[in-house]
Amino acid sequence: MNDKKSKKEQKTSFCPVAGKCGGCQLQNMTYERQLGFKEAKVVKLLGKYCHVDNIIGMEHPFHYRNKVQAAFGSTRGGKIISGVYQSKSHRIVCIDRCRIEDRKADEIIVTIRSMMPKYRMTAYNEDRGTGFLRHVLVKRGFKSGEIMVVLVTGTVVFPGKNAFIKELLEIHPEITTIVQNINNSDTSMVLGETEKVLYGKGHINDSLCGCVFGISPKSFYQINPIQTEKLYNKAMEFANLTGKETVIDAYCGIGTIGIVAAKEAKQVIGVELNRDAVHDAIANAKLNDTKNIRFYCADAGEFMVDMASNGEKADIVFMDPPRAGSDKAFLSSVVTLSPKKIVYISCNPETQARDLSFLVRNGYKVRKIQPVDMFPHTAHVECIALVPCGGTVFTFGMQYWNSPITKDEARYSEAIFSFYKEIRKDGNVNEMILYFENHDELTIDNTCCSQEVVDKIRSLKEGAIVKIYYHPNSNKIMEMTCNSNIILQFDDSASKLSRDRQGFTVLGIFMYFVTAYGVTMLIRERKHSSEKYHGG
Repeated sequence: MNDKKSKKEQKTSFCPVAGKCGGCQLQNMTYERQLGFKEAKVVKLLGKYCHVDNIIGMEHPFHYRNKVQAAFGSTRGGKIISGVYQSKSHRIVCIDRCRIEDRKADEIIVTIRSMMPKYRMTAYNEDRGTGFLRHVLVKRGFKSGEIMVVLVTGTVVFPGKNAFIKELLEIHPEITTIVQNINNSDTSMVLGETEKVLYGKGHINDSLCGCVFGISPKSFYQINPIQTEKLYNKAMEFANLTGKETVIDAYCGIGTIGIVAAKEAKQVIGVELNRDAVHDAIANAKLNDTKNIRFYCADAGEFMVDMASNGEKADIVFMDPPRAGSDKAFLSSVVTLSPKKIVYISCNPETQARDLSFLVRNGYKVRKIQPVDMFPHTAHVECIALVPCGGTVFTFGMQYWNSPITKDEARYSEAIFSFYKEIRKDGNVNEMILYFENHDELTIDNTCCSQEVVDKIRSLKEGAIVKIYYHPNSNKIMEMTCNSNIILQFDDSASKLSRDRQGFTVLGIFMYFVTAYGVTMLIRERKHSSEKYHGG
């Protein structure tokens, strides 16, 4: 059956150059099977840390790439071709249309290729280091519709430039800016250092999560804007910002995550080693009138170590490293700074698994994992992990005592309330998981609580101080009374986490001895009965 299904899927392959290109490794699977494959991959790599949520897929997983890049070359007969490099080689596979690329971008690239003979433009020859046009890069704003065309040339001189630009704009008036990038180096890098704006403002704008971002030729901007919004919204959900936090956006790039987070945080610090990216990030902050964010051109790891040595704190660290993941030096700096939460976004769950292992060994715990399909039809998958500080595990043992204790007679701890999530509704049963700063989860069952306690939980605000009273005889398991004498109290004033555990009370000591005496007498009674049965 599996073989028949595979053959059927093979016949539905939509790409005629799949074997040469190698870009869409999963295209012969149905999209549902692709999602299952990727989710299983994440579970295998990261499932040991915590439950992996269902992968977030696309409704229409085609033509999602807002960035299209084509290499130019010539055949032995002199025909100009454009497309992508064949897998593990520098041979160009000619592609006119791709079902994961933006349609308009593909059309523009084909137009440029067809115009080249008319203007006596040659394609670049890598072996000889001669020729004019090396690459064409097209970026399109998903919501703005703005289009940037970057012509990567091997020489500064552009013969017939004005006429070429004029005709290109006549064919494609939707183009908003054209940039010439000069790359005359013997390198595998697509873009060179020097740029000339030939038409328009030299960049485009696009909106993401309610913020506007300027995109330059060298800017890193997620290639799938639909899924990027889902990814960032989930990251913000994990961060659970209340407006009181200091946030660090490591590997901040042009500031996308940091600027989105700044809407809900007290202040955001973005750190990026690429100077051009930092320049774009500062411009983007001004574009959004975001005043509670600062950007620094620095190594993020060193920056956080300096913060810690100066006594500065950060509540949350967002990190979105490249595919290689983070190194030990960076992760050690995160541990040194000791934020309450880490929101780790990764495009490679293999290196993410390695990095999470380091964080777990150093006092953190993986709470949530959410895979997102950013690259349909490829084997790549994006993953978000919520990694809070481990802290103390509180397990509630809800018990009804014959003689309920009062709050003055109990031990207590305090914790800062984060949020709760209802996990099960079954008739009158209503189970909730409560999250606290610097603590692990607490599970509360409606059947074990009075309605008053449940109502107070639901009315809690972020940052509230929760005073948890429990019986002095309890050890690891906290025992609470939840009848007419409510032991669980809530205080809406926010303060730092503190734990004040009172000593054993008279009632506690009394109950301890009563229990011990009762157990002793029971054992004696059973022993006596046994001796009588055997004729002793």
